[in-house]
Amino acid sequence: MAAVRALVASRLRAASAFAPLHASTPRAALHGSAPRPGARVALVLSGCGVYDGTEIHEASAVLVHLSRGGAEVRIFAPDTPQMHVVDHTKGQPSESETRNVLTESARIARGKITDLARLSAADHDAAIFPGGFGAAKNLSTFATDGKDCRVHGDVERVLKEFHAAGKPIGLCCIAPVLAAKVLRGVEVTVGHEQEEGGRWPYAGTAEAIKALGAKHCVKGVTEAHVDQKNKVVTTPAFMCETELHHIHDGIGAMVKKVLELCRK
Repeated sequence: MAAVRALVASRLRAASAFAPLHASTPRAALHGSAPRPGARVALVLSGCGVYDGTEIHEASAVLVHLSRGGAEVRIFAPDTPQMHVVDHTKGQPSESETRNVLTESARIARGKITDLARLSAADHDAAIFPGGFGAAKNLSTFATDGKDCRVHGDVERVLKEFHAAGKPIGLCCIAPVLAAKVLRGVEVTVGHEQEEGGRWPYAGTAEAIKALGAKHCVKGVTEAHVDQKNKVVTTPAFMCETELHHIHDGIGAMVKKVLELCRK
């Protein structure tokens, strides 16, 4: 037990040495590894947990594929309250709880995270937005307002900055609605347009995307759609009820295309 206590104490001392949550370390790379040649990608999170934040499997898959692609990653989230907190064991809101999107996103980022207000397209080659209901609740009001939704000010700014600079943007799951709202006429996919016996439970999102003035393109869960004109890459991810490895493969296809566009 003495050895265990010593190990825990040493790890706590190491953790206390990390920079404060809201501090920004220059070009902070994933896991603190030394900077290496490759695309500089901004990953934008919306909390931690599928029902009120970022879908954790999607964020993890994006990070794995970016790492394999040699990208340098910095993680961002808005410093703003969540729309609400959901008890993930019940799927119901916890009325007495409040949480902060940046603070919760830091769980996925292992503490290395920066306020979205500080994200500049000039410092990056691409931006990627994983899904999860946080994209529709914290990065926008799509969950409550549908096609009449508002997009968080910094999210809108970031999307417009990257688009104006001709830099690629990747989005998965429900996150493509952000691009559909902000970038008029963009092509995106959230998968299929019919529920098909429950395999595509959120198929109705495709109609909302069309109502926003965007073009919806039908794609399978392992595929990514590339809007070459706007340099926007999307994949359905958990809009489909399927095995996890299919989600992982689709996100891999999206990340691969984003990194390819960075080199053009």
